[in-house]
Amino acid sequence: MEFSTSLKENFEFRRLYARGRSLVGKCLVLYARRRDRATNRVGITVSAKLAHAVKRNRVRRRLREAYRLNESAFIRGLDMVIVVRAKGIDADFHALEAELMALAGGLELLR
Repeated sequence: MEFSTSLKENFEFRRLYARGRSLVGKCLVLYARRRDRATNRVGITVSAKLAHAVKRNRVRRRLREAYRLNESAFIRGLDMVIVVRAKGIDADFHALEAELMALAGGLELLR
């Protein structure tokens, strides 16, 4: 089983926004950058302007699960930030999962 950790610090998010590559979809924006580690780190951000806390946390849980189910498909040694857009708040799990994998494929993050 593979293991990933979370990006938590603000400076880590800012560094990824500045130096990483990104791809925009209908529901999500994916930022990614390779690094020299054996594990991946993932951060998920949802603006408070989009919805109240219950909905923001629900979409975060869905995205964490979508990543967890597909973690073995990702190459090792990535920092990723997933930014939820307005249409992502009410999107169902399968739509979020499909868009996450499509964006990852577009950035060549998959094995």
